[in-house]
Amino acid sequence: MLSEILSDEGYDIVLAENAATARAARLSAKPDLVLLDIWMPDVDGVTLLKEWAANDLLKVPVIMMSGHGTIDTAVEAVKLGAMDFLEKPIALQKLLAAVRRGLQRQPSVRPRNAVSLASFPRSAPLKDLRRRLEQIADKARSLTLRTGAGTIAELCARTLQRPGSPWFDMASLSQPIDLPALESARGGILYVEDLAQLARAQQKNLAFALDRLDKYDLKIVCGSSRSQEELLADAWEAPMVKRLFEITLAPPSLTDLKDDVPEMATQVLVYLIEGGEVPPRRLSTAALNALRTKPWPGGFGELRAAVRSLALGTLEDEIGLDDVNRQLGRASNAAAQALPLDMPLREARESFERMYFEYHLQLESGNITRLADKTGLERTHLYRKLKQLGIPLGRRGDS
Repeated sequence: MLSEILSDEGYDIVLAENAATARAARLSAKPDLVLLDIWMPDVDGVTLLKEWAANDLLKVPVIMMSGHGTIDTAVEAVKLGAMDFLEKPIALQKLLAAVRRGLQRQPSVRPRNAVSLASFPRSAPLKDLRRRLEQIADKARSLTLRTGAGTIAELCARTLQRPGSPWFDMASLSQPIDLPALESARGGILYVEDLAQLARAQQKNLAFALDRLDKYDLKIVCGSSRSQEELLADAWEAPMVKRLFEITLAPPSLTDLKDDVPEMATQVLVYLIEGGEVPPRRLSTAALNALRTKPWPGGFGELRAAVRSLALGTLEDEIGLDDVNRQLGRASNAAAQALPLDMPLREARESFERMYFEYHLQLESGNITRLADKTGLERTHLYRKLKQLGIPLGRRGDS
């Protein structure tokens, strides 16, 4: 019905009956506007919107539609990048007005070079690491980074991304990957932050992509906090593990690079400001020194989240030492507290788990989806665990 209405208004329409067809249509038709329903036969529209957002495919305006939508769903869709949300039954004039606004809107996504090792030319260890990565990438399409606490795997992967080429986070894809998806990523980077966090279906996606790297001119960069033997013990397929670990590199952690943390934080802040994600701010010398001395077990991702939180939570133009202590002190102090050793093992384990989940829950601003991804727990099990530990969750924890 919508197709007939819009066709009568002079628009060229491409129909997709499910998310799989929508992915292919998004690639081949290069639409000026997407009308995306929430309820679809295979994958819901919000999940597809998340997938497009994670892989930098929201280059066109997206209008969400639903007959069963809620305020929370609409807010989540807009936060993910949708420009509007239409509730069914959709009034004709409201539909046409939304389409006109979408087609008139100027693209809000500007090509930007993401923060990479190239952003730190004055750091000798990062400069040396960059040369090693580029030397490997010149001869190989797959690289596994042996990482642990304080990982900079994303910085390494971003270093190998060609300007303007696609970036595809394999962990963001919960459905089977297909050839149109690989075509959309042609010439780009397929990235996995930590192999240990991939579910079985995502492991199959990785194997599917590994067999087609040459055809689509792709490179895969994976971080791994586990060894080959540990992955095999976790029922990973031996041929794929062997192939992934053919070429490996052990990059330094943020603990090893603590003297470079101030410049990293500064470059991240510049990137966020230029992208319009935070208001114009600057980091004081005292704030930078405080960031340098803090532990960063979550690595570069944790540092980036901290800088973003500081920029958004600070009222003055300059982010000072008090801002760092106020915004980040609670999590750091909790992580630094030693557990009493004179309690039964079960109680000690619960104390550690409570401290662990409270710490990461704060880092992810209460976002349960990201917390589940980071901890490798299924959402239902994670909810049960948090309830068992007595950790309260507000409504925003469901986002």
